Amino acid sequence: MKNKKIALAVSAGIAAYKAVELLRMLVKEGAEVRVTMSANAGQFVTPLTLEALSGNPVYHQLFNSQNSADMEHIRVAENADLMLVVPATASTLGKMANGLADDPLSNLYLAFKGPVMVAPAMNEGMWKNLAVQDNIAKLKSRDVEFIDPEEGELACGTTGPGRLANLDTIFARVKGHFEKLQDLQGLRILVTAGPTQEPLDLVRYLSNPSSGKMGYAIADQAKARGAEVTLVSGPTFLDSPGGVNFKPCKTAAEMNSLVQQCLPECDVLVMSAAVGDFTAQKLEKEKIKKHSDGALTLNLVPTKDILMEVSKIKTQQFVVGFAAETQNLIQSALEKLRNKKLDLIVANDISAPGIGFQSDSNQVTFIDSNEKIENLPRMSKKEIANILLDKIVSYARGK
Repeated sequence: MKNKKIALAVSAGIAAYKAVELLRMLVKEGAEVRVTMSANAGQFVTPLTLEALSGNPVYHQLFNSQNSADMEHIRVAENADLMLVVPATASTLGKMANGLADDPLSNLYLAFKGPVMVAPAMNEGMWKNLAVQDNIAKLKSRDVEFIDPEEGELACGTTGPGRLANLDTIFARVKGHFEKLQDLQGLRILVTAGPTQEPLDLVRYLSNPSSGKMGYAIADQAKARGAEVTLVSGPTFLDSPGGVNFKPCKTAAEMNSLVQQCLPECDVLVMSAAVGDFTAQKLEKEKIKKHSDGALTLNLVPTKDILMEVSKIKTQQFVVGFAAETQNLIQSALEKLRNKKLDLIVANDISAPGIGFQSDSNQVTFIDSNEKIENLPRMSKKEIANILLDKIVSYARGK
């Protein structure tokens, strides 16, 4: 963690005193820490204590601060690699989840664009309250990472879940976050994403509702973790992740051509694109007119199966396929895994409400080349991307 910049945010709970020891641990490891406090955190630990240990000014007042004119929350947000909230009270989680900004901590969260990690601590009843759990679910859907509280004796005298996670656990999670940032260094990863469009005439085409969010999340996280990334994408409304070699395309044939070109220079192929299965046998040169009887017959032919083509030419590449199905999910995914000689397949049921196409979250099943099946709960596509990349790291280490 040497020279890593951490924005440590302390909210007003009895566990705030533990943030002092965590701060000491982070600084000892070489991190540069700037502390932000919620409006009432000073009732539990003083800004002077945190300033002395961090060696930096503490952002604890919205107004009447010597640095107010410098927009402290913006400056801290711009210069941090990670925002770490310890402890995170029920009130703080509620403000973060609902976009409130009435104290330094909530202002910082809204201004911060990087990864956020929170360690909640509160009374057992508050932790189990449906409103708190709804706020937690909302934050998780936005990729906020939680270090869940432990069960144990609480300050109120009861015993149950809500006790701040052990400081060694929190420290290890923070350290692991920064170690993960470079664990793909030296790997060349080719990712496909989005839908394809197969033209019927000059204005119409066949396509599907894929948003490209899964593939873009994989490309973005792979780049963040040190990989050299090439992203081949069909048409989407997403911005290309920074720092990747972006190659746009429209049709399945164009995507196949780009994959064939890039594959020899890559170590890993992640085929997450929703490639069209059929294209027009003949492209009409003019717009197809509506007939008097309203009927239209389309003559379609299969597109080239990109993964099948890859299986013919791949050498040492680790190849990941995706299976979006509406029925017989596991059976269909296993057949695809075997027929296309994949090393891993990610299967999901696109008929399930609220997941899959267009959604920010998904629920997937991993099946490896040994046909070991691993079912994941519903989670954000960013989380799924990182779990997939963890498996790719294991492959790379085993080479």
